[in-house]
Amino acid sequence: MTRNAAIGIDYGTESCRAVVVDLASGSELGEAVHLYRSGVIDEVLPATGQALPPSWALQDPADYVEGLTAVVRGAVAASGLTADEVVGIGIDTTACTVIPTTADGVPLATTPHWRAEPHAYAKLWKHHAAQRHADRVNALARTHGGLFLNSYGGKISAEWLVPKALEIFEAAPDVFAAADRLIELEDWLVSQLVGHEVRGAHVAGYKANYRAEDAGYPSEQFLEELSPGFAAVLGKLGHDLVGPGARAGGLTEEWAQRLGLRPGTAVASGNMDAHVAMLACGVAGPGDMVLVMGTSVCNLVLSAEKQHVEGMSGVVKDGIIPGYWAYEAGQPGVGDTFGWYVRNFLPQRYAEAAEAAGVSGFDYLADRAAALRPGESGLVALDWFNGNRSVLVDAHLSGVLVGMTLATRPEHVYRALVEAAAFGQRTILEAFESSGVAVDRIVACGGLPGKSPLLMQVLADATGREIHLSASANTPALGAALHAGLAAGSAAGGYDSFAEAAAFGRISETAYTPDPEAGAVYDRLYRIYDRLSTDLGRRPEDVMYALRDIAADAARHQQFPLQEVGP
Repeated sequence: MTRNAAIGIDYGTESCRAVVVDLASGSELGEAVHLYRSGVIDEVLPATGQALPPSWALQDPADYVEGLTAVVRGAVAASGLTADEVVGIGIDTTACTVIPTTADGVPLATTPHWRAEPHAYAKLWKHHAAQRHADRVNALARTHGGLFLNSYGGKISAEWLVPKALEIFEAAPDVFAAADRLIELEDWLVSQLVGHEVRGAHVAGYKANYRAEDAGYPSEQFLEELSPGFAAVLGKLGHDLVGPGARAGGLTEEWAQRLGLRPGTAVASGNMDAHVAMLACGVAGPGDMVLVMGTSVCNLVLSAEKQHVEGMSGVVKDGIIPGYWAYEAGQPGVGDTFGWYVRNFLPQRYAEAAEAAGVSGFDYLADRAAALRPGESGLVALDWFNGNRSVLVDAHLSGVLVGMTLATRPEHVYRALVEAAAFGQRTILEAFESSGVAVDRIVACGGLPGKSPLLMQVLADATGREIHLSASANTPALGAALHAGLAAGSAAGGYDSFAEAAAFGRISETAYTPDPEAGAVYDRLYRIYDRLSTDLGRRPEDVMYALRDIAADAARHQQFPLQEVGP
């Protein structure tokens, strides 16, 4: 029996994954995963051994191409389908991950001349070294009455395109001059597959301050005032933009041969990893908040109206589902924080006990933390170990742990970190609801819900909300495949509407229900969390920025300088 299927390719922080999906049933027929050869480049540049300063996070674009071939061929082989049965390809990636390229799309970092230049590499979403540049953008915009800031919760993030581009312009002007294009990873990959540049309006709206309802990108005058000559960045961006689910083009002969697929196969416009998850969760309208939970957490919700929500990462009309304003917020370090703690602070005796029990150190520590009652640790943490995305929008902020004694054990700290992640989510949820954006149901997906039942139960208890789960272990990849079905259209066996595609998204019957007794304890702890957030996050100069500046002074004696972070 011939099937009509699509391939969804999900580019995460450490790896990429492909899933082959039957468009008639939504069934996942085959999958494959590929770890990036260079991973996240955040300590040493592999080409030279050059040490990178803190807050850097790069990737090698060659890893993306190697991964694409591996996962597509692997997933199709696992599905047992033929090339003729694959009618569409969809790609989602991390964002904002920016690649400097030549006019014909060759990444500078893949050329011998630029191999030793860190600024020539892809700047990964969690590259936070441009925070000073983001501060300048925000300050200048405020002097002009706010300009675009109202669409981004009052601040833009160091993770976004304009601060990263400004960092390149000022720190590596030769790289900036050589880069004919500065392009998002998702757009670059799609452009490679179809043989011509295609850029998404959605990622430009969320990460490049592009506002279709206004004047597009920040004005030439604003960019020149920011830094003389910087308006040249406008010539390196995309101006003919397409929406989510649009057909970007057909697969080229060259790429069809490399991937083992048919030339002309429909390729969907690129999209962000978290955003495609909405369709895969069956969400195509207001009221549902989708949490995409992994190394970070992204919060997504739709509304018929535009509201100002403090610290949101952006609100874009038609940004995820046509006809709605789509809001994004989130936390930049959740799974990353848990992993950091286990890698660096798991005692030897715990590691030995975990090995004897045949479990990972992570699971061993999580089990011990789960045995604690809410509040038993005596600790409260602030979940800012990778800065704060929402609602404070400040990559200079850092983690806090309050209440330690000589009786504090590793599981106490681990539980406090889990609770802090849940309190961060409660802050985001309250910001949306206080601004008039309804959240009637919460659906969680990504890697963390399946790995950390403790986190999910604490999240339910701390927010007082039932937490529903996606039924797919590959939610973003499934969402990318559904977008591929939209690009193919019904004539090729795909879909003609987002509502039709969303019908194939799946929610598990499993849900985490809040415990009122635990919730009462978490209400008390949250008041402490909120007070610490106010004291240390809304007035960061005396403590948070001062600590960073002291570290910067010490680092001047090392082999690289740190950046001062004060206002």
